[in-house]
Amino acid sequence: MPSNMVTTELVSLLPTRPSSQWCPSEPISNMVTTELVSLLTYLFPGLVAAATFYWLTSHPKPDTFERIIQALIFTVLARLLADLVPDRLDTSLPSLVDNRQTAISVIIAILLAICLTIIANNDILHRRLRFLRITKETSHPSEWYSAFARKDPRYVVLHLEDGRRLFGWPEEWPSRSDQGHFRLADPRWLDEKNKAIKSAVVDMLIPADHVRMIEFLPKHDSDTGE
Repeated sequence: MPSNMVTTELVSLLPTRPSSQWCPSEPISNMVTTELVSLLTYLFPGLVAAATFYWLTSHPKPDTFERIIQALIFTVLARLLADLVPDRLDTSLPSLVDNRQTAISVIIAILLAICLTIIANNDILHRRLRFLRITKETSHPSEWYSAFARKDPRYVVLHLEDGRRLFGWPEEWPSRSDQGHFRLADPRWLDEKNKAIKSAVVDMLIPADHVRMIEFLPKHDSDTGE
């Protein structure tokens, strides 16, 4: 008997699986999906807290691994605090919330993120650590941002790349030196004699990457521009 006929006979004897029959790979994929959903549900309070913090601050978003670690830390803290919530507050949540423990954890996580945002934006923790001579760092994302955040409100002079100088009141400033714009109120160009040239312009936007240097003027020079 030819070999191809033998092969055909053997193949015909093999059992065939209908499309609706169980497949060994299906339970594994379902298991992975279930575990992934459970993990995301557990980390959801921390993910919301981390997103809230970076939404309210100028800190750059870290890479994926570090964000997962931060979400895990937020989650653990939020769930520990959620365990301290009295049962009567737990039962007061709307009946539409299936997992009330997760709902409470999300609320606590958002409150934690807001507290950390206030501490970071106002340099509260690092200011006290600097007073104790423990560190010289700030809680701001960069020296560029810290220079504006830590100064009392005052006029500035922007030195542009083309040599011109612009005097004005900084209403807004970028978080980084290579991105964003300055918005100066009451802008005036300065001539070679350091005299301000008045104009009818109310606000002016200057790209941050066009600025070579910034001067913070003393308060007594604010009104003159000299």
